[in-house]
Amino acid sequence: MQVTRIKPFFILLMALMLSACAEAAHPNLVITSDNIEQMRAAIDEPGRFKNAFDKQRHMVDELIKHPIVVPVPKDGGGGYTHEQHKKNYQLMYNTGVMYQLTQDKRYADYVRDMLLAYADLYPTLDVHPKRKVKAQNPGKLFWQSLNEAMWLVYTIQAYDLIYDALNSSQIKTIEDNLLKPVALFLSEGQPSTFNKVHNHGTWATAGVGMAGYVMNEPEWVEKSLYDLDKSGKGGFLKQLDILFSPQGYYNEGPYYHRFALLPFVTFARAIENNEPDRAIFQHRNGVLLKAIYAAIDLSYNGLFFPINDAIKSKGTDTIELVHGVAAAYALTNDNRLLDIANQQNQIVLTGDGLKVARALDNNLAQPYQYQSTAFGDGSNGDEGALVVMRSDIDGEQALLFKPASQGLGHGHFDKLTWQFYDRGNEIVSDYGAARFLNVEAKYGGRYLPENESYAKQTVAHNTVVVDETSHFNGDVSVGNANAPTLDFFETTDKGTVSAGSIDTAYAGVQLSRTLALVNLPDLSRTIAIDIFNVIADQAHQLDLPLHYQGQLIDTNFAIEANTDLLKPVGKNQGYQHLWQKGQSTPEAGLARVTWLNENGRFYTQTTLTDGTESFIFTQIGANDPNFNLRNEHGFIRRVRGVSQHRFISVLEPHGEYNPSKEFTLNAVSQVTSLEYSEQGSLSLIEVTVEGRQFLVAINGTEDAQANSTEFSYKNHQYNLDDRLGVYVLSNH
Repeated sequence: MQVTRIKPFFILLMALMLSACAEAAHPNLVITSDNIEQMRAAIDEPGRFKNAFDKQRHMVDELIKHPIVVPVPKDGGGGYTHEQHKKNYQLMYNTGVMYQLTQDKRYADYVRDMLLAYADLYPTLDVHPKRKVKAQNPGKLFWQSLNEAMWLVYTIQAYDLIYDALNSSQIKTIEDNLLKPVALFLSEGQPSTFNKVHNHGTWATAGVGMAGYVMNEPEWVEKSLYDLDKSGKGGFLKQLDILFSPQGYYNEGPYYHRFALLPFVTFARAIENNEPDRAIFQHRNGVLLKAIYAAIDLSYNGLFFPINDAIKSKGTDTIELVHGVAAAYALTNDNRLLDIANQQNQIVLTGDGLKVARALDNNLAQPYQYQSTAFGDGSNGDEGALVVMRSDIDGEQALLFKPASQGLGHGHFDKLTWQFYDRGNEIVSDYGAARFLNVEAKYGGRYLPENESYAKQTVAHNTVVVDETSHFNGDVSVGNANAPTLDFFETTDKGTVSAGSIDTAYAGVQLSRTLALVNLPDLSRTIAIDIFNVIADQAHQLDLPLHYQGQLIDTNFAIEANTDLLKPVGKNQGYQHLWQKGQSTPEAGLARVTWLNENGRFYTQTTLTDGTESFIFTQIGANDPNFNLRNEHGFIRRVRGVSQHRFISVLEPHGEYNPSKEFTLNAVSQVTSLEYSEQGSLSLIEVTVEGRQFLVAINGTEDAQANSTEFSYKNHQYNLDDRLGVYVLSNH
C-alpha cells in the first residue's frame, strides 16, 4: 500500500522535471546546446572558425559600445528608422551568438536590454505610418509585414541564445509585451499573408514557428506548418510543395529563390533539431536540399541570373546562400559545396558553419562543376522550364533561355526570352527590377513605378512582342494560369539545344523558339543560334528586341540616326520608355550589328533578313522624369502586316580590344554567310566562320533521341544521332 501511494508522486515529480528540462533546453533552434561545446572548443584553435569568431566579436564589441537606439518607426525602406531596426535585429542575433560562445554576461545583458526596450515600445505602436494602403499587409516596426517577419526570425534566435541568462520577470515582460504580440500579429493578425504560398508567407511562418519552439507554443508550430486552421492549404509545408519544382527551382526566379532560402533553411534546421521525426530535409524527395543546389546552379560568375524582379548585384556570396551551403554540407558532406563556401569566404557561427570551416581547413574542397540544365518549373515540373546552357570551349559562357512560368507577382511578361554571358559579363541583357533597394530617396526603396511601366513589360526583354502589346496583355493572373511548354532540351559535346513554345501569350498566335549554344569543331569557338517562329491567324506587327551591354561599334547597313530630336518608340506597355535613336531597313541578306562589351570583346549578331525587317535602335530613358531608369541600349527587329515570320540570327563573340596595351584584334565579324532550310522536323543552319563552312542540324521530333536520322544536304548524306549535330562542310 505504501508503494502504491508513493508511485504517483514520483511519476508527477519526474513529469515536472522532464517538463522543466524541456523548457530549459536553450538554445534549441539553428544553434543548439549540442553544438555549443564544439563551437566553444573551436574558437580556441587556429582556423577559419576562430577567424570568423574573432572578426565578429570585434564587430560586436565596437557596436555595443554605443547606446541602444530603438526609434519610433516612421521611415520607409532605406530610411533611418527602417535601417536602425534592421541593424538592431542583426546585432541582437550576433551578440547572442557571442554570449553562447564566450559566456561573457555583458553580451546577454546587451540583448536583454534591447529586447526590454522593444517590449516598452511595441505595445504603443499602431501599423506603420508609411504603409502601402492597397498593397501587402503593413508591419508596425516596418512599412511591410515582410520586414516584421524578418525581424522575428532573427530576434527569436537572439532571445533563444540568451534565454538562460534571464530571470522569470524579464522573460515574462519580453514574451508578453513583445515576442508573443509580434507572433500573433504576423499570424492571426494577418491571415492573408501567413497562409499565403509566397515568400512573404515563408518568412512569417518561419518566424512564428521558431517562436513556438522557443516559447513552448506547439500550436504555433502546427499552424506554421499547416496554416492557421491546420488544413494544409497553406503553411510552410505547402510552400515547400508549391513554390519549388521537383528539381528545386523556385517559382519566382533565382533572386527570390535566394531571398526565400534563409527562412526555409533556418526553420527547417529548427524543425530538424526539435522534431527530427518530421524528416523535413527528406520532404518531397529532399526538395529543400535540391533548392540549395539549384540556387548555386542558377548563377554565373558569382551572380544570380537576373530574371523577373531581380537586383543584379545579388550573388552566391549572399548570406542566405552562405547559410544554405553550410546546412547542405552538414547534411551531405558533399565536398563540391566547399568550393562554393570557399568562394563565399564567409563562415557562419553555427554548428553547420563549424563543419564547413573544419573541412576547408583540411583542404577537402573539390571543384563545383556547373552543368547545362533545364530546371522544370511549377510544383510538378510541368510548367515549362528555365534552361541554362553552358560552354567553356571559348571562355566561360552561359545562355539562359526562359520558357518558364510567370513567377507570381514578381514575374515578368517575357515568355521565351534569353540572355547571354561571356567571360564574366552579361552580353545580351535583361533589365531585371526597376528598384533602388533601400534607397529611400528613390520611392522609399520600394519598386519604382517604372517597374510596372517598363521593367515587367515584354519589350524590356529579348522576345517577340505582337502589336506593341505585352504578353497576356500584362495581366499577372492570366500569366500565372498559362505557362510555356519546354519542347526539348539536350546537351552533348557538340553543344546544347533547347526549344520552347506558347500559344496563349496572344490570342491566335503561336510563338516557338529554338536556341542552341554550339561548339564549332577545330575553331575552339562557340556561337549562339536563335530561331524564333511566329504563326498567327491574322496579320500583325511583330517586334523582336535585343538588349545588349556595351557600345555600338558597327553595322553593315546605313542607319538613319535621330541626332537633333528624339521621340519614344511608342506610347505604352514599355515602348513609351524607349528613345528611338535611329532606324534602318537593310536589304535582303545578312544584317550585322556589332557592339563592344566592357570585357574587351566584340559581339556581332548576324541576322538573315528578307528585306522586310526594319531595325529600330533604342535607348532606355524616355518619359522618365525622375531619371529612375538605366540608359541602356538595344535594337528592335520589326516586321509589319504578317501572319507568319521566322527571325533567324547568330550571335558571335570575337576579337579583343585592349586600350591599355593599345591593340585591337578581330574587331570585324568572322561570320560571312548564313543559310537556313528545313527538312521535315529538321532545322538546318549553314554558317561560315573564319572561312570554314559548318552545318548545324537540329532535330525537333519528339523521338529524336530514340533513333538516328539520316538526311541529305547539298548532295551529301549525313547521320544525326542526337537532337544537335555539327558538321564541317569545308575548311576553306
